[in-house]
Amino acid sequence: MAPANHIVALAHLGERQTEVHFGPCTVRYLEVLCIASQDRPSDDHFLMQIENTASCSQCRTVLFSLKALARFGDQAVVNALTTGCIQAGAEDEDVCKGIIAQEGPIVARTIRNIAIPSHTSDLLCTVLLAQCHVPKVRPHQVKFPRPKPNTTRPAPSGREPIKFVHLSDVHVDLNYEVGSNANCSKPICCRSFTPSDAPGNNSYPAGPHGDHNCDSPKTLEQSFYAAINAFAPDAKFALFTGDIPEHHVWLVNQSSVTHSIEDTYHEMSSALKMPVFGTLGNHEAAPVNSYPFKGVVDPISSQWVYDVVSKAWSKWIGKESRAAADEYGAYAYKVPNMNLRVISLNTNLFYKFNLWVFEADMQYDPNRQFKWLVDELQSAEDAGERVYIMGHMPPGVNDALHDGSNYFDQVVNRYDATIAAMFWGHTHKESFELSYSNHSDLSHLTASMVSYISPSLTPTSGSPAFRLFTVDPITFGVLDITTYSAPLEHPGYQKKGPVWSEYTSAKDTYGRLIGWTDSKSELTPAFWHNVTEAFEADQEAFQAYYNRKSRGWETAECIDDCKKDEICQLRAAEAQYNCQVPNRRFPSDKRNRQLGIKIDDDECHSSGLANILQVIASRGAEKRLIEPKQDL
Repeated sequence: MAPANHIVALAHLGERQTEVHFGPCTVRYLEVLCIASQDRPSDDHFLMQIENTASCSQCRTVLFSLKALARFGDQAVVNALTTGCIQAGAEDEDVCKGIIAQEGPIVARTIRNIAIPSHTSDLLCTVLLAQCHVPKVRPHQVKFPRPKPNTTRPAPSGREPIKFVHLSDVHVDLNYEVGSNANCSKPICCRSFTPSDAPGNNSYPAGPHGDHNCDSPKTLEQSFYAAINAFAPDAKFALFTGDIPEHHVWLVNQSSVTHSIEDTYHEMSSALKMPVFGTLGNHEAAPVNSYPFKGVVDPISSQWVYDVVSKAWSKWIGKESRAAADEYGAYAYKVPNMNLRVISLNTNLFYKFNLWVFEADMQYDPNRQFKWLVDELQSAEDAGERVYIMGHMPPGVNDALHDGSNYFDQVVNRYDATIAAMFWGHTHKESFELSYSNHSDLSHLTASMVSYISPSLTPTSGSPAFRLFTVDPITFGVLDITTYSAPLEHPGYQKKGPVWSEYTSAKDTYGRLIGWTDSKSELTPAFWHNVTEAFEADQEAFQAYYNRKSRGWETAECIDDCKKDEICQLRAAEAQYNCQVPNRRFPSDKRNRQLGIKIDDDECHSSGLANILQVIASRGAEKRLIEPKQDL
């Protein structure tokens, strides 16, 4: 049939690496023909298309084929993607089947409802196959109840500081098996996936307290809480920025995720001597990353996880805030005996690997969360309160949708005199991001807000760690940050257990670079901008910062473009300015290490469907490099 032949012809053109450009009418004609056909692209041709995707137009061709497949039902898409994953060796067969069975139907639903080409489809190409430029932000002006007042950040009060803890990305594996293979063929290890992975049958046995190829065992989690109590006995509260379940995303379901969430919050409640204010990570969903919006007509809903976490949080945030958590997966809470409001956002609503965001008409404000946030901030401003905003994904990283990040940045700059600081996780790395009032003039004068990004407990990206913040009790401005870590490389780590110690102090480490060491002075946005300028001038200071991101584990030299991109990211709490471009992924950080490949990537990517498609395309590119060219 003609439509199928059109698709095959495009795939063969792709084999020759020929860039083919179609006008909108031609593209629409091809789409209509493809959808109208009663024939569907064969799995082999579909795999060939993915392998040969090296341009935006070729990615659109893949989307055409997906659209044709989706016409025959969700299972047709699942079958084709699964076959491609297995044939390409992108992951083990069980991993291919598990991931695609969960995420494939979401892709099928999405692709049926979008036009190709369009803003949405090109954005989807950047996510699924790392092709097409990220489209420009769609203009949208967030509405505010009142104009911005002529106020500035309050000066420190000079009173006795208070402290709180920031922890993130615990990723506790409740089925971690001591002695199992810690160097397995899966994206994450330390379970007996096969007989050869079982204790006694492998040459890389998992220790009792964790491994860099695995998520956190219970022993590490319990040591973590004990260390927090030991080093922060007087902490007033803890901010936990999400991600509880382990990275075995091909095996998760609502039951296992619910059990994981309930178990971890029970441990926190029992072990920690302080209230814990939590947020939703992308892994608190099943399928992973999947947070449908309100009003989406589909059997899949986010309500189950909103109910689970709101119940877990209720002991710390009360009934009124729990009601908001039930509605948005977000809440605001006035901390007792403090002039502080904590606002916890659901950043999954503008997370690019949440495939539900790619509706035909992408919403400017999913679930009206930004409207709710503005109302909360206006209420805080009117009451003269200070605010901490927290969430899982930092809004400036490559994982954030540029549109949502821009709209959020508008809110931050409107209420920058009310918001004391913002707190995130997700990257597993220790870092920060700066917001600016003028992106064409980045300076200490235009730096308007600081985002603090917490390291993780899970050791997959570095040494387990948490941070202790020292803050002004009136303004809640940050005065200092101390990081505590437990390196797996410590000689007694596996035999005696994790050894926790102070790793770094922000004011001592970075304040001396710019002459800002007064213990009573705030680490303001201007402070952190000046630190980035010191990084530009001093390679040794910058490299030391870069090494600290992973708490000194598997460090690499960062110079030239690497350094420019890193400093650019530090100055980009709005994602469109982060200097990142779509990049294809390899199987996993663990598999990269096995191959001797060093890829520094600050996002918490699981082995999801997008990763699988990018691996297939990357391996297609590798084939073209090593196979002799043949005349067609």
